[in-house]
Amino acid sequence: MIHPHANELAEFTDSQLEQKILKLNHMYFMTQDENVRHQMILLLDGYKLELEARRAKAKLQAEQESGDNPLDDLINIS
Repeated sequence: MIHPHANELAEFTDSQLEQKILKLNHMYFMTQDENVRHQMILLLDGYKLELEARRAKAKLQAEQESGDNPLDDLINIS
């Protein structure tokens, strides 16, 4: 967790995280206070990192389940 006031991100769904990102982006451009903007950026980064980690994990699981390994085509032992 990057921001100390962020809730446990694992309890949010992907769509909830995306809504939080959209809302914070909107509020970011409404404020002129640089300190508040900095805190918003920290929250946004935490939300985006959580989404990215979830998507990477899902992609890895999908590749493992399908048996598709992108490195198989690169390795040629002959």
